[in-house]
Amino acid sequence: MYKKRKIDKRYLFILIVIAIALVLVVLATSLKKDRDLSSVEKVAKDIGTVVLKVVGAPFNFVHDSIESMIEKDNIYEKYKELKNKEEQIDSVLSQNDNLKSEINKLKDTLKLNTLLSDKVYLNATVVSRNIGYWYEEITIDKGSKDGIEKDMAVVNPKGLIGKITKVSNYSSTVQLLSNDHMSDKISVKIKTKDDYVYGLISMYDSKSNTYTVEGISENVNITKGADVITTGMGTIFPSGLMVGKVKKVTTDNFDLSKVVEVESAVNFDDLDYVTVLKRKSN
Repeated sequence: MYKKRKIDKRYLFILIVIAIALVLVVLATSLKKDRDLSSVEKVAKDIGTVVLKVVGAPFNFVHDSIESMIEKDNIYEKYKELKNKEEQIDSVLSQNDNLKSEINKLKDTLKLNTLLSDKVYLNATVVSRNIGYWYEEITIDKGSKDGIEKDMAVVNPKGLIGKITKVSNYSSTVQLLSNDHMSDKISVKIKTKDDYVYGLISMYDSKSNTYTVEGISENVNITKGADVITTGMGTIFPSGLMVGKVKKVTTDNFDLSKVVEVESAVNFDDLDYVTVLKRKSN
């Protein structure tokens, strides 16, 4: 029996494409550019236009969406770059402010060194401070290798801070004047109109940053804002070191002596650089 041969689909597709191409060529060569379209051609053209719009719409949407996403990604990358630059600028400004503050403190320390030219001094940096003992002691980066000895006075440009209590080779502990357990009552003198009156620092109040000076029996007028300085009596603190200024004057419970409240010249919450003093005879 005769078997019907099947046409390969690939050949069929090629034949269709060739036929369409031939039709298009014939139409292109037979139609004049200025010829009016027939009704069938108009309908075919309109349908073709609509089909192209319908078919092309999803592709246009996808294309526009992709371009929009690319643009958003570019904008976001630029935003991150600008944000990063802004953070870097903030960091640099913060570092500059910190450096300015440290430079000013160092300048004050150098100025202090010129004022204390009659004494031997050693500049030091505060390297450690325990939060639990904030007003009691600090640790500095100078020790016995730098000539530090126990009981040397410690100051900053504002005034007296405390004394050295412990010394190792490369660091030392400073007992602050704000320490409630300061073992030595410090002798101070308060400037009056014509002279000085003498007393002893008995305690420090961290809340008000003030000392209490007692033992002033003289019946003299002590004015608010008068300077309070060390007397130099004893073997630790040299004379003339600023302690603070008079804030308030009252009398004791027996109405026999004056009790002076002195505002500290030093801000004990802000200690970065200090100067250790010792007498030249040491």
